[in-house]
Amino acid sequence: MNFILISPAFPHNFKPFAYQLKKQGVNVLGIGDTPYSELGHQLQETLTEYYYVRDLEQVDDVKRAVAYLYFKYGKIDRIESHNEYWLELDAELREEFNVFGAKPEEIKKTKFKSEMKKLLKKAGVPVAEGRVIHTKAELEPVLKELGLPVVAKPDNGVGSAATFRIEIPEDIEVFLNYYDESIPYFIEEMISSNRLGSYDGLIDQDGNIVWHTCLTYKEPPLSFIENKSDVAYVIQRDIDPKLVEYGQNIVKEFGMKERFFHIEFFRMPDGDYIALEYNNRIAGNYAVDMYNFSEGIDLFAEYANIVLGQPFQGNPDFSKQYSVGFTQRDQYDYEHRRSDILAHYGDRVKLVERMPEAFQELMGNDFYAIVANTQDEVDEIIDFAHRRKQ
Repeated sequence: MNFILISPAFPHNFKPFAYQLKKQGVNVLGIGDTPYSELGHQLQETLTEYYYVRDLEQVDDVKRAVAYLYFKYGKIDRIESHNEYWLELDAELREEFNVFGAKPEEIKKTKFKSEMKKLLKKAGVPVAEGRVIHTKAELEPVLKELGLPVVAKPDNGVGSAATFRIEIPEDIEVFLNYYDESIPYFIEEMISSNRLGSYDGLIDQDGNIVWHTCLTYKEPPLSFIENKSDVAYVIQRDIDPKLVEYGQNIVKEFGMKERFFHIEFFRMPDGDYIALEYNNRIAGNYAVDMYNFSEGIDLFAEYANIVLGQPFQGNPDFSKQYSVGFTQRDQYDYEHRRSDILAHYGDRVKLVERMPEAFQELMGNDFYAIVANTQDEVDEIIDFAHRRKQ
């Protein structure tokens, strides 16, 4: 099997996808804009060949790279990045070279929020109402229909980039001054809940969910991005059956195969959920590592199993734990920094890393992952880490 990984070195914690595929006998090839000398020895040794392109945005250059690898190694069986930013590139390459996996028409269902909303409704899951606008003039009638507050975000966008809260008339002016009508925007009802989480999992080649879990945020990402507040999220030990029901219905409706998924939900005061987005990839940042810590598994190896048509192994003898991920920002004066955290939690600390520079402004500077057995322990960890000096 010939497997092309797009951008195999970034983010760096995704490198094990290459390692585990190679370990199971896959011929792993890479295309990326990271210079070969910066891949690191292990990735260099893992990749049969790496084709450097100056800019992955230059699609024709990437296509030439795929064509070269096709000519040299034969039929390409998979092309994947696991990265939100490159989902459309992955799909275009699959279509161009007749490779298994999601094609542009399928990706459209998950990249455009307006298209996504239609399928979420078909799945029978509660959603926030929303409308697409293409011009400034279209905003006023949409606001009259939906009322305030709303959230405005690119119909085809990544994460919370270029997202606006519109709660009062002054916010309308701020958005209109920014909006240049170059792209469609999706205007959506603002949900009055700070309890944002996700139903995450892995789908096999037949479209069956073979693994799932639940992630919750300390506060919605848009809030910590706007306020530069402290970031924390938790892999839960248990999953609400209602969330599982909604999530399974959504996965069935979207019809994806051999992929991770990350479906965001708001938890409402009455215990119900409102679906926000279907993300056709694994959750970002260090979530994959936290999943592994929580369940004593190796999702990089499990993904390789699925690609090769083998069953998901799991770790049935492992007692699932909470996995707490949080960041600290250089700009704040915390009571406890790295040495205190390491001394206090000992071997429960599973990961300490400096965040990639590209994410530090949004997420924070230092990342930690710590496991816990109870919700009280989870709360204590977050309080200990984010408590600031008076």
